[in-house]
Amino acid sequence: MTFLRTQEFGTPDGEAVVLLSSIATTSEAWSEVVPALSRYRVITVDHRGHGGSGVPAQRPEDVATLGGDVLAALDELGVDHFSVVGVSLGGAIAQWLAANSPRVDKAVFAATATYLGGKQAWEQKIATALHDGTSGLTPTLLGNWFTEGFRTAHPDAVQRVADMIDSVDDEGYAHNGTALATWDFGSQLRKITCPVLTIAGASDPTCPPEKLAAIAAGVSGPVRSIVVAPAAHQVAIENPDAFNAALTQFLES
Repeated sequence: MTFLRTQEFGTPDGEAVVLLSSIATTSEAWSEVVPALSRYRVITVDHRGHGGSGVPAQRPEDVATLGGDVLAALDELGVDHFSVVGVSLGGAIAQWLAANSPRVDKAVFAATATYLGGKQAWEQKIATALHDGTSGLTPTLLGNWFTEGFRTAHPDAVQRVADMIDSVDDEGYAHNGTALATWDFGSQLRKITCPVLTIAGASDPTCPPEKLAAIAAGVSGPVRSIVVAPAAHQVAIENPDAFNAALTQFLES
């Protein structure tokens, strides 16, 4: 039995759409997106140590391991084909799935990149999480994840995200960070032949629009791209209307 928690919404016999959030967030990050996908069989997946998911004894070697986790969870649900939507870490897993699994019909890569900082950056973040707890990462994450205007205007929404970060298991964060430390996928993008949508936050300091443009230029299949403003890294939380409009139009096309 898989250790990843999945939740289902929408229409049970609809086309499957799998939602994969960023590191340090749970499936609650999709609360503004799920209602817009009511015609689909929507499946949210919590990463290792996030939300309701467990933490295996052994850390993953790479993002491919995390992709295998997702496929195993979908096997248990009887999902054959699906569209995948991923933000940040979820976008890295979505890239791997789209390149390696013929089960992926369409792929949405949001606020992500083919390289997310490398070994040194992730070793520092993991050390902070293990020493201070994931709450030690909260100020930096919130500063990168939302524009100043959103943080000022929507303190309750920002606090909900802060609570999500604090809830993540420290070792679970380390598992996912360990996988991202080796993530470098630029040379593999050409293996992605399914239709792709890239979504960038105009003010995202972590994965700026040019990172998404590089993904769009590298894949082999048909591509649509959108830059959402205002939005920083958590584009689906900060500007769900623009995110949902682009997503539903893409899925329905």
